[in-house]
Amino acid sequence: MWAMAIRTLRYRTASLSATFLALFLGTVIVMTCGGLLETGVRNNAPAQRLAGADLVVAADRELPRGDETVVLDERPPLDGSLTAAVRNVPGVERAVPERVFDAAVLGDGDAPEVQGHGWSSAAVTPYELTAGRAPRGPRDVVLDEATAGAYGVRPGDEVRIAARGGAAAYRLTGVVRTGHAVGRGAVFFTDERARALSPAVADIAVTAAPGTDRGALKDRLGDAVAAHTAAGRIPAKVVSGDDRGAVEYPDVLTRREDLIAVAGAFGGMATAVAVFVVSGTVGLSVERRRREFALLRTAGATPRQLRRLLLAETLLVALPAAAAGWFAGPPAGERLFEEFTGSGMVSGAVAYEQGWLPAVAAGGALLLTALFGGYVGGRRGVKIKPVEAMAEAALGTRWAHPLRIVLALLFLGGAAALAILTWVLFDGPIAASTAGPTVLCTAVGLALLAPGLTKLCTVLISGPVRLVTGASGELAVATARARAVRMAGVVTPVMLAVAMATGNLYLQTTQTDAAREAYAETLRADAVVDSPAGTVDPALAADVRAADGVAAAGAYVTGTGWIDGIGDEDGVPLQGVDARGAARTTALEPVAGDVADLTGRTVALPAGAAGGRGVGDTVQVRFGDGAEVPLRVAVLFAGRDGYDTVFLPADLLAGHTDGGLPQQILVTAEDGVGAAELTASLEKTLADHPGTRVTDRDELIEANVEDTETQAWANYLILGMIVAYTALSVVNNLVLSVTGRRREFGLQRLAGATRRQVLRMLTIEALIVAGIGVGLGTAAAATALVPFSHAAADSLLPSGPLSIYGVTVAGAVALALTATLVPGWAALRRRPAEAALAEE
Repeated sequence: MWAMAIRTLRYRTASLSATFLALFLGTVIVMTCGGLLETGVRNNAPAQRLAGADLVVAADRELPRGDETVVLDERPPLDGSLTAAVRNVPGVERAVPERVFDAAVLGDGDAPEVQGHGWSSAAVTPYELTAGRAPRGPRDVVLDEATAGAYGVRPGDEVRIAARGGAAAYRLTGVVRTGHAVGRGAVFFTDERARALSPAVADIAVTAAPGTDRGALKDRLGDAVAAHTAAGRIPAKVVSGDDRGAVEYPDVLTRREDLIAVAGAFGGMATAVAVFVVSGTVGLSVERRRREFALLRTAGATPRQLRRLLLAETLLVALPAAAAGWFAGPPAGERLFEEFTGSGMVSGAVAYEQGWLPAVAAGGALLLTALFGGYVGGRRGVKIKPVEAMAEAALGTRWAHPLRIVLALLFLGGAAALAILTWVLFDGPIAASTAGPTVLCTAVGLALLAPGLTKLCTVLISGPVRLVTGASGELAVATARARAVRMAGVVTPVMLAVAMATGNLYLQTTQTDAAREAYAETLRADAVVDSPAGTVDPALAADVRAADGVAAAGAYVTGTGWIDGIGDEDGVPLQGVDARGAARTTALEPVAGDVADLTGRTVALPAGAAGGRGVGDTVQVRFGDGAEVPLRVAVLFAGRDGYDTVFLPADLLAGHTDGGLPQQILVTAEDGVGAAELTASLEKTLADHPGTRVTDRDELIEANVEDTETQAWANYLILGMIVAYTALSVVNNLVLSVTGRRREFGLQRLAGATRRQVLRMLTIEALIVAGIGVGLGTAAAATALVPFSHAAADSLLPSGPLSIYGVTVAGAVALALTATLVPGWAALRRRPAEAALAEE
């Protein structure tokens, strides 16, 4: 059978190419998603700045909360006396208390993000002086070589550096470099100056004494750290290896779940789509050979022999395709991962890793799918009696297998349940957790019923098509109705592409627009004062209030916290505001209490999520740095369902962030003062405060929804791969379907049809395929979009440009027409008599 299989493949170039391409690209896409998932699970971040430290002591940012583990957004400060305890552990040669804070070099330059450190930290990386000397006085600094080069400064030059809410002139005394790549620039102050700019110790870099067993030292350090940690404080831990990178880059931990969620969701979607694409392509390829199988059965071949032949042919195509995908998958996954890190969705410190498991899973799943598709596609041809086989070879009509019907009903039932849950139970962006799977479940259910639905839709549209298109339409409709089962193999990928594209794209646009609208509703500021260093001096707010045209101004800071009954496992957004300006700069509309009372240790809760708590009650708030503080409820305000936000005094929240100071000052203009006039007035006031800048309201809103847009961009990228793969399946299946009808075209030509009439018939057939696919795909997308839009935006229609749907439909139609007419034109070039005698 192997020899026969090899010989037959030589005459099936089109089928071979289509199957190979479907398997190869399916393997690559599934491997890509698997590699992203594995990278997120491993979450390895090789050390950069801390590469010279053997061990690092840092606060544990993963804390248990009930049955879950939360990841803190901020760096919990270490106990100031812990450094001495670490130094006293036997085997420790050096312990450097690290002070890490945001800074910015002011001037014309394009340098990487800069962080400030004490000079003793330079030895941890290690950095070495290449010019000049170490800083000695409070106005001395040292820059890394890349940052100094970007700003064109040398030792002896004056540089202005913004840090901790202010900016000052410093003298550049030296330039340093390291032997390995570090993703962030560095500015080194004296240890005393660094302590003034960042009082908290972020971590302790430990170097082991020569000859010390590092594993044993890690255990001793762990015991010492545990004994030193006071009750009620965030516990510290000792890390080594790649875990040091997560200490350097806090977003390594906070972004991990995003990557796992995206890779997992789209990996499942990609696998499901690939299974349908591969099985459909293989099945259609096998269906084209029903006449051949009928002849073989008539000549005496047994069903077992034909099954072995199909198995051999499938393996001869599938194994090379899987092998090629095995080699192409990792580079594709790494390239996609680079796009993720470039967009900010994933920390650039995380290393891409893909082992053998995603490759085996992808190759094995699609290999089994190919074998199953071949078995299902040829089961009638190999089991039927020879005489019946000859009668049925030209056309397959049976599809409604009981298992297929049961599976379709299960998927559609699951989709209905998810849609109801989205509509009834959820509000806000959390509804996406059930809306996304709804599209996939509906699409799978419709794909299983595609032959019957295609036949039904063909019957329903046959009248209008005949009326508009005349004789060619009559022939096209008759052919479509007769070939409905085979046509379903083309309708299915069209439906999948339209459903995935329309459903997921509009889910993202609706979610992004709803988030932007919810935030904009709470903001009344006309301008924002901030700093490239990330923090501003709280005293600056008084000068801003005194500026011409300013009606109100107040400090502003954001963070994340956890309050029982509000938000989800990822916490609830916190906004720190100044009570003196909050009523004018934010849309806080109290239903109980007074905004002016939002001072000290108080909090304002959304009334709808307060859970029975009222003004004067006490709530426990865990801040992003892990501190848990009891706060008195000062205000209950009217919030938007599903977009819970909690307000606190700006100075209280700022004290629990890495910067320790407000991040911005919100400014509202007086009545009649335009944006340009307000900006000019503020810039005049800020001339005496170097390192500050003015931005407008729109930039603040966009910055707030940046995470949502980043997630959306990543989803668009992966979705584009899946839709492109599905579109390729449309082309594959149409080409296979059309090229397999050469004999039919030849008979039509012999009966008197012209080449133009046949091409017109094919055009109408392609439009019927595209129309049915678009209609079913739109219906599948609507099952998710309608309930999600209701939950997230209180609307029955999704938001987003209509052009998304227009491009999707136009793409489906263009693909169907191109993939039908090009091979149809090629098939019609043969002489009618030769084509009539040709094998399909």
